[in-house]
Amino acid sequence: MHQFGQAPIDLARKRFSTCCYCCLPVSKYPVPFWSPKSFSSISATRTTKWNSTTNVIIINPTLLIMESCSSMKQLKQIQAHMTPTGLITHTFPCSRVLAFCALADSGDINHASALFKQFQNPNTYMWNTMIRGYAKAKLPILGFSFFRQMVSQRVELDSRTFIFVLQTCERFLRVLEGKSVHCAIWKMGFASSLLVQNGLIHFYSVRACLGLARQVFDETSFRDVVSWTSMIEAYSQHNCYNEALELFNSMLFSGVEPNEVTVITVLSACSLKGDLKVGKSMNEYVRKSTLNRSLNLMNAILDMYVKCGCLSAAREIFDDMLTKDVFSWTSMVNGYAKSGRLETARKLFNEMPERNVVSWNAMIAGYSQYSQPKKALELFDEMVDVGLVPTENTLVCVLSACGQLGYMDLGQWIHQSYICQELSEISLILSNALIDMYAKCGFVVVAAKIFNSMLERNLVSWNSIIAAFAAHGYSEQAIIAFEQMINGGIKPDDITFVGLLCACSHGGLVTDGKIYFQNMKGRYNVEPKREHYACMIDLLGRGGLLKDAYELIKGMPMEPCEAAWGALLNACRMVGNIELAQLAAYKLLELNPEDSGVYVQLATTCAHGGSWADVGMVRSVMRDRRVKKIPGHSLIEVEGEFHEFFAGDKSRPESEGIYKALQELVLLSKLKDYFEVESSCHYI
Repeated sequence: MHQFGQAPIDLARKRFSTCCYCCLPVSKYPVPFWSPKSFSSISATRTTKWNSTTNVIIINPTLLIMESCSSMKQLKQIQAHMTPTGLITHTFPCSRVLAFCALADSGDINHASALFKQFQNPNTYMWNTMIRGYAKAKLPILGFSFFRQMVSQRVELDSRTFIFVLQTCERFLRVLEGKSVHCAIWKMGFASSLLVQNGLIHFYSVRACLGLARQVFDETSFRDVVSWTSMIEAYSQHNCYNEALELFNSMLFSGVEPNEVTVITVLSACSLKGDLKVGKSMNEYVRKSTLNRSLNLMNAILDMYVKCGCLSAAREIFDDMLTKDVFSWTSMVNGYAKSGRLETARKLFNEMPERNVVSWNAMIAGYSQYSQPKKALELFDEMVDVGLVPTENTLVCVLSACGQLGYMDLGQWIHQSYICQELSEISLILSNALIDMYAKCGFVVVAAKIFNSMLERNLVSWNSIIAAFAAHGYSEQAIIAFEQMINGGIKPDDITFVGLLCACSHGGLVTDGKIYFQNMKGRYNVEPKREHYACMIDLLGRGGLLKDAYELIKGMPMEPCEAAWGALLNACRMVGNIELAQLAAYKLLELNPEDSGVYVQLATTCAHGGSWADVGMVRSVMRDRRVKKIPGHSLIEVEGEFHEFFAGDKSRPESEGIYKALQELVLLSKLKDYFEVESSCHYI
């Protein structure tokens, strides 16, 4: 036991204080103050060891065993052996026991606290270990209390004391505690410590106090790579991408060489900003530098190219990677899926050696976004079958697919089984998805009830309910919702006005529609787009103002779209204006020559006007161009089975009863919906 006599203990203390305590990597500035986004599934799942004693020579067998300890049961056995031998009375051995209890993933902070109380003169390292342990255990009040005791009892503080107490302050709701620590740093003469300055930058960035973080950064006389990276990461995390990239340029001019973490941080900022030019320059910098091309770094480059829309470069990086993880594969699948290249995305998805829930979400979202909802739901079934639990993103995409298909039963089942039963609180994004799904399935009353029950609403919420009312003919409710939205301080966007103008069109509110259209630019600073002009042409046409509609389409500042000419053609059909109908049809066929609906609309207009020769000519053109009329059809779900009906189809033996029941249902639903909407929407 002589190796633990006074001299060896002092030597151990000296060596111990020069390393970064018991579980930090040994370096000049060992504590990392940034938390860059993980670009590797490997790094995300790797277990961090509690001990790091490369600068401490341990020769005692008991302590050597404790260094590989993995549970509190083992630790207590070792502690029990150390007690009768007297080993526990020495500073270094008991500090190792304390460190395991406070810092190990399988440790026990309560046992650490009981052990700490037995120390007569705990040193700075022991106090710091307790503060750090409470931060790790998410007990910031106790950690901050230990710091206050250190100050009141005049315990010697070091730079790491402030680092660990700042970590506890990150978990407080207010920034006040952190500011009080900042004051103590000044009073106790640690303001010039680079380690502490970096800690302050990180703390203020976590609490979104970018001004204070930058102030500390500017006051730092000497900045190392950690200082620069911490500040760049602070800007990037809070969507200040220009500032992040400008600071990186300043870092290069200052002569500080970026490390791997710096480059990953800058690549992340490029990804979020969509700055391909800077991203390419970073890739070139990595290629020419001596940086280790780790999996994390290569994934960051790959992710940057994907998010900047440069899939060819991303695929080249992907194919050249010697090592790939689930992040690498998912990034490529997500890139192809978001760009609409679903076949390529699915091929990669099928080839993945390992998939996680994010991989499934990427593919499901691609199918849902690009109007292949059946495939999205099929993939969702497969995902559930393999035992994966859907996330919020999964459910949002699946609800969107249900809305596109009108799969009310499945959407309702997801609402009840996953959202209501599994989630204690329905998030804003899920509530918006439910409103959209129920509205598209025809249950506008349920959509309104969900909207009314929301404690928090954003622009998407208001747009969804306005569009729901507009699509189902409840124009007054849509306008009421819009006015309440404006009164609540929510600024409308172009999507808001599409729903609002559609509501005016379906309700025949020509005057209101004109006012809203005029106010878009002047009052709300929203530039009208093709969709808004199409809504206005439809509104004027339905109101019988065909001349005004034609003048509006002629005066559009951009080329009219199919929807605008289609609205004009429909208006011509309603009033029987054959000449203007022919013009609108000609424009539509220039845009889409294979659209059979245009020929049918034009023929119907000519027939209503008694111009049978024109009707014959239209049908002749259809025959010559081999354009066939696509029959209208609808789907109905009965006990999970979908039945398809075509317009005018009476081939089914139950046709007579079906049409009779359908007429009765339409009348009843209109009457029922009217009273329910009136009662449920009066307080929106």
